[in-house]
Amino acid sequence: MCRVFSFFAAQPTAMKQSFFQGLAKVNKAVLPSFTKQGLDLAKAKKWQLALVGYRYYVTCQALG
Repeated sequence: MCRVFSFFAAQPTAMKQSFFQGLAKVNKAVLPSFTKQGLDLAKAKKWQLALVGYRYYVTCQALG
């Protein structure tokens, strides 16, 4: 797992950003949207919170 993150740290920013933009598009097509389902984060299960955090991380990396 550390190799993957060190690989991206060594890459130029534009390449890293384009990777995450592609990953965000795949996530949008494949993963469920909890916003559309009206999920209450206070009542969410652990795996749902993990998925929300993962999608947030990928989106932030794709934007900046």
